[in-house]
Amino acid sequence: MGISDLIASFLQDSLEMAEDGVLEVQRNDLAERFHCVPSQINYVMSTRFSPERGYIVESRRGGNGYIRITRVQVDRQTLLMHVINSLGDQVDLPSARAILSNLVHTGALDAEVGQMILTAVGDKALMQVPRILRDGVRADILKQVLILQV
Repeated sequence: MGISDLIASFLQDSLEMAEDGVLEVQRNDLAERFHCVPSQINYVMSTRFSPERGYIVESRRGGNGYIRITRVQVDRQTLLMHVINSLGDQVDLPSARAILSNLVHTGALDAEVGQMILTAVGDKALMQVPRILRDGVRADILKQVLILQV
């Protein structure tokens, strides 16, 4: 397990134990605890605790800087629309996999539906599309299929 996974796991566990669904931590304390630089904490925040994953992260830098993580409970439709609206013009396969995995994990998609969508946007399904265009086609397909799920 990598350092990012360890930090994310620690924060997840701490957030689950928080009474009000809000966790406030000091960036420097976390960096010290995991023997890493504060930018590693920033990386974990941006990749593991994004709005698409159901979190709001507030941050204040400086000597008394903190990170406040709030788990947001949104309905299925709102979550799907947020994901659709946040998709760019291109989506690579690892990103599509992560997005679908998160939607399945949050219950916005059934596992079977998530797997079917992943298959539809996978490189094997897009083999006839030139590699340079593949991520754009993948984004378009992903958006359209998710719109049908709303």
